[in-house]
Amino acid sequence: MDLLHKYISLAQESRIMVCMLDWLRNIKPRMNALIRPGGRVFYGWWIVAACAGVQWLAAVTWMNSYGAYVVMMQDEFGWSMSLLSLAFALTRLESGLLGPLQGWLVDRFGPRLILTIGTLIFSVGFFVFATVDSITTYFVAFILIALGSSLGGFATLMVSLVNWFDRHRATAIAWSQIGFSVGGLCVPLAIWIMETYGWRNMALLSGFSVLIIAGLLVQLVRHRPEELGEVPDGIIAPQATAEKLVSGTSLSWRQAVREPSFWLISSGHGLALFTVSSMLAHLIPHLTKGLGYTTIQAGLVFSAMTGVQLVGLFLGGYLGDRFNKRFICTLCMVAHSVGLLAVTYADSLLMIGIFILLHGLAWGVRGPLMVALRADYFGTRSFGTIMGISSLIVMIGMTGGPIISGVMFDLEGNYTRAFTIIAGLSFVGSLCFWAASPPRHAQPT
Repeated sequence: MDLLHKYISLAQESRIMVCMLDWLRNIKPRMNALIRPGGRVFYGWWIVAACAGVQWLAAVTWMNSYGAYVVMMQDEFGWSMSLLSLAFALTRLESGLLGPLQGWLVDRFGPRLILTIGTLIFSVGFFVFATVDSITTYFVAFILIALGSSLGGFATLMVSLVNWFDRHRATAIAWSQIGFSVGGLCVPLAIWIMETYGWRNMALLSGFSVLIIAGLLVQLVRHRPEELGEVPDGIIAPQATAEKLVSGTSLSWRQAVREPSFWLISSGHGLALFTVSSMLAHLIPHLTKGLGYTTIQAGLVFSAMTGVQLVGLFLGGYLGDRFNKRFICTLCMVAHSVGLLAVTYADSLLMIGIFILLHGLAWGVRGPLMVALRADYFGTRSFGTIMGISSLIVMIGMTGGPIISGVMFDLEGNYTRAFTIIAGLSFVGSLCFWAASPPRHAQPT
């Protein structure tokens, strides 16, 4: 009997090895079919690479490094956490209010022109930030950074991607956001530069990097594949998934805002960003001031979180092109909630690890689906405007998270109550996504 069990075990191991070898053998053909559908690299993937580079710069110079700036500026100027959080929140508010106009401008004039203008303003904002010596200068710098990062960032980039990809839309969006995750991995380097050479020199370096590197990358972006004689995905006849609208169908922004799913997706997205924005602005202060970690240690935790987010992006792109995006988003919101509770009440590295795993994966998997789900539901004809109007709701999460966290920290001396409330809001967001059924009626373009 032992010999028989041994043979069975060897046979099973052999089948597993054969399956693994077949999977590895098929990687190259699959990647070729994805990236080189016509025998050459589809230009849309160059746009994906450019988007990843731009988002990497935005992440490492600002979004993911802001928490370290907060700690150092509070030590230097003695400003309250509420004031520092208010400035960050106002930048998100400005971006949200700008959204509808920005979306219309991108639909009207194309993303490349808007990206170029935004990149120039973004870099000027850093140069002003490097000279901050008063509250007034601080807010002026934030306004410029907010305006530039909005016009030259995520929302404008996504308008191009949803037009260039259909079948592989979730994958393309996920890969473009890899830059943001890699930027998070670079946070310890950014903190080291701040501590070694000062945060002002870091701001100057950021300004020049955005001006030169991002300024060149955005020139690769094109609005629609037809401009270069291409078709979406580089494939003549794209297949529609179960969630997508009928081929050739799009909603106008007026039609989209009449759909309950528009408001439910926007609300769910906004509630997700309560958690994300709070972690961007307050994770490092929570770890240093609340849990006793050093700034470098807190930066490593932040990097680990974004490293897991990077894994989540690959997973989200794969799952989003194959399974129900709405159901995936629902699960991600529950993970956001549980992860935030773990870091709020953390009393060990295990709890920190649970937060890193759950929040990082949820952030990574859900992120690209926010764009892909809207494009699937409402089409691409007025996508920029639709995203812009949606930003009016989404901005509530981006502004509310940092403000609630900062004010309650000043009042209570810790983040416990604030983070607990925000965790509850993430769970409410899961219900929004669960209820967001696809539109039943769509008019052909």
